[in-house]
Order: sequence, then C-alpha cells, then structure tokens
Amino acid sequence: MSEKEPSILDYDTVTLLDEENALLIIDQTKLPGKIVLKKLKTAEEMWNSIYLLEVRGAPAIGVTAALGIYLLTKQVKVPQTDTEENYRVNFAALETEFEKQKEYLDSSRPTAVNLSWALKRMDKALLSMKVRNDLLITDVKDRLRQEAESIRSEDIEVCRKIGEYGLGLLKKGDGLLTHCNAGKLATIEYGTATAPMYLGHERGYGFHIFCDETRPLLQGSRLTAFELASAGMDVTVECDNMSASLMRTGRVQAVFVGCDRVASNGDTANKIGTSLLALAAKRYNVPFYVCAPTSTIDMSLKSGAEIPIEQRKPEEVTEMWYKERMAPENVKAYNPAFDVTDNDLITGIITEYGIAKEPFSESLRRIFDLKKKHQDSNVNNK
Repeated sequence: MSEKEPSILDYDTVTLLDEENALLIIDQTKLPGKIVLKKLKTAEEMWNSIYLLEVRGAPAIGVTAALGIYLLTKQVKVPQTDTEENYRVNFAALETEFEKQKEYLDSSRPTAVNLSWALKRMDKALLSMKVRNDLLITDVKDRLRQEAESIRSEDIEVCRKIGEYGLGLLKKGDGLLTHCNAGKLATIEYGTATAPMYLGHERGYGFHIFCDETRPLLQGSRLTAFELASAGMDVTVECDNMSASLMRTGRVQAVFVGCDRVASNGDTANKIGTSLLALAAKRYNVPFYVCAPTSTIDMSLKSGAEIPIEQRKPEEVTEMWYKERMAPENVKAYNPAFDVTDNDLITGIITEYGIAKEPFSESLRRIFDLKKKHQDSNVNNK
C-alpha cells in the first residue's frame, strides 16, 4: 500500500528550527499548486516573507515576528564582558541591536497590529531582564524563546476559544460565507473565522462553506477553499461580486471574517472587499461576525479612520495572475490591501473572552476587563 500524500493540514504554518537558527514556513504564494516549505534565516528574508505574503494572516505574522526576533537576537554579536561561551551580557549593546531588528521587522506590513503587538511583547520580555547585573547570554536566549513560544501556543488556544463562541451561534446544516483567509494558514491552528467551521466539522454539523475568491490576490480560492476542502468540508468558491446574489437566495445563514485590526469603537480593518460583504449582509439580514483575538484589538484608536491602510503594488491588479497583462499600459491601479468595515454593519466581534456587541466601545472594554482578571488570576495562582 502506497503512503498517503501529505495534506496542507499536516504542516505547521510557522515552525522554529532552533538548532538551524531558522524559521520554516509554508510559502503561501505557491498554494494551492504545490506545497513549498521555505527556511528563513536573516532579517531580510523574514521581512520579505511577510511583505510578499509568503507568510500572512495577522496571528501568523505575529508568531513569525516573535520567533524571528528571538533568532535574530540569539545571533547578535555584542561586546563580551568575559571570554566564556556563556558570557555576561553587555545589555546596552544588545538592546540597541534588538531595537534595530524590531523596527525593521515592524515596517514590513503596517495594518496588521499583531506584528507590532508581538514585537512589543518580546521587547517587554527583554527589558524585564535589564535590572540583572549578572545576566548571561543563555538567560536572554531562554527568556526570549520562552516568550516567543508562549505567543505561538497561546494563538492555538485563543483560536479554539473563538471557535467555541462562534459555534454557539450556529446550527447544523448552516451555510457560512467567509472572505480572504482567516484559517489555519493565517494562524497556527483552527484559524479565527474558520475556527467555528473546523470545530463544527469535527462534531458533525455539516456546514456548507462559501468562500469569496478575494481579489486581487485570491486568498479565498487559493488558501481558504484549499485548506477547508483538505479537511473534508463542503466548500464552494464564488467571485466576490456574487456574494450579494448568494445571500439573496437565503443559502447563507452567517458571515464569518477575520481582521487585521479593530479600533476601540468596533470599526474593523480586514482584507479589501470585506466592507462590501458587510453591506450586502446588512441588506439581506445575514448576521456578520468578525473573529478577532484581543491581540488584534487596538484600543488606542478611536475609530477605523485612524487605522493605517497598506497600499500595494498596482501590478497585483493589472497583471500578477494573468498570462498576459489584463489592463491597458499606463493605466492607474488602486490597490489598498484592506478596507474598514463600519461598526454599525457588524453583528458581533468574537474574541477569546466572549462576543462584543453594540455599543462596541463599552463591550470591548468589558472584554479587556475580563482579560485582565484572567491574567491577574493566572499570576496569583503561580
């Protein structure tokens, strides 16, 4: 009997190869045609991989940045205070190099707040050791690795909890519509918007999933449809501009999308085309849910107007996916990577601490109060 061909679900989105000083990622630009695993060793390789969407999705980007800056800091050459291999750290020199790498990685994509959130968390872990006069390089390596791996493992648990809350909103046989890829490929496990789908599939809910193609980069058809079909789900792909027609037929009972940033008033930034989907859902009375880990919620922003929107190269629109250029030469192309969905179009924001609903400015604060109580309880129990 021949061995079973590996599925995309058999691979981790991001893996730490500590002994090789490398990250192993799935190159998502090659999917679904072939599964290509790629090693990232330098800061430039990590930056390019994030920018070029080889690794993508807010949570996965955050994990990549955390593991990546651990590896980069681990290899920093700073003046030693002695000649032993496990030398005492010149902290000022190490901190300078860390900040340089942090700012560089943080510049790769501006909209996904998980990128800066993860890097700030790694920075905080480093600074927590600053008070020690006898700090050894192994102490730094161990602390940063521990924090990076915590970010990775927490992502799995966060997505599972989002899935449980989302599944509680659904019934067997529902038709679900999603946009872009907020699945396993955008996280470490389960995904955010797809977490209720994975859990429901495991429990025999028999969902029918509709995936928007998600132009211009086709993450819905190339990635979401690929991974959900690989899991054995019932999946249909449709062009983005067919979603309203589909909802009008009554075949969609709920929309689930991910997001890259949420403002304190509940406005959300997600892959371009999400706001049009929300408008159509509002017209046809289809519940529209945004699945957002609290790490994606930016309470420092008053509204979506303050979310920076990444502008990408026009070639992605005019020629990237075509054998021949499909727009006239010299014509301009408008290519924002994300749009903002206004909070009045959103039925609920599903987090790992519950579901926020209007008024979002109040419900999101309550979510963060619950998060703080949970964190304080964990500290007290240690």
